[in-house]
Amino acid sequence: MRTHTPGSSGTETTRWLRRPGGRIAYEVTGSGPLVVLAPGMGDVRTVYRFLAPALVTAGYRVATLDLRGHGESDTTFEAYDDVATGGDLLALTRHLGGPAVLVGNSMSAGSAAWAAAEEPGSVAGLVLIGPFVRDLPMGHVARLALRLLLRRPWGRAAWVRYYASLYPGTPPADLPMHRAAIRESLARPGAWDAFEATTRTSHAPVEARLHEIDAPTLVVMGVQDPDFPDPGAEARTVADLLDGQAVLVEGAGHYPQAQRPEVVTPAVLDFLAEALPRA
Repeated sequence: MRTHTPGSSGTETTRWLRRPGGRIAYEVTGSGPLVVLAPGMGDVRTVYRFLAPALVTAGYRVATLDLRGHGESDTTFEAYDDVATGGDLLALTRHLGGPAVLVGNSMSAGSAAWAAAEEPGSVAGLVLIGPFVRDLPMGHVARLALRLLLRRPWGRAAWVRYYASLYPGTPPADLPMHRAAIRESLARPGAWDAFEATTRTSHAPVEARLHEIDAPTLVVMGVQDPDFPDPGAEARTVADLLDGQAVLVEGAGHYPQAQRPEVVTPAVLDFLAEALPRA
């Protein structure tokens, strides 16, 4: 079905993966070994607008999806947590014919990690960008601030403003267009409730299974990521837990794949050449 993707040129073909409770929107391009890209909470799949085409050019089949309740995916699900999203990643991988390298950003990095523990044969490797794979301490003031941020009627506008702060330094030139896509996504009926449900996710189920993961892993972290007290330390901790490697990206925040694609893309391609070699 040809349709408009928020924040895109409108030329992509959106496909639908039916899951219990609704449909997941995705698109797939290219041919070769499969790479599945998942955005973070409150984001849409065009956050991979720089990385995905480069992977296709390099000879990979690339699927990008919208999280439950985000982008073009349905807002009718009962669960919006790491485990539910991990199940969606595995279902899409099976549907497209895996195994796949799963690329997750922020919350969906935790979902990708859970998927690797749940179904190792479907996951050839993990690329975890700004990963939340465990619950980090959050003070009472921060929790109160988050609740106030998300309260109607100003919640949607507040999130879109906050999203811009996750690109410290020099943001991508097209960030205003991408933020407009997020705003459009969250304006859909039911989308704000789905987003609020997503913000209540606990990463404890992921942390409990990290020791089960045997997939090759690349951790990518923006050195200025404001979501972590010490981004470098968190990247090294996660990489050590998963016996993986860490790449720290200078001049980038929570979305280094969009902010510094000239650094992130070669690192991902090098990793894929080892984890998911082309025939």
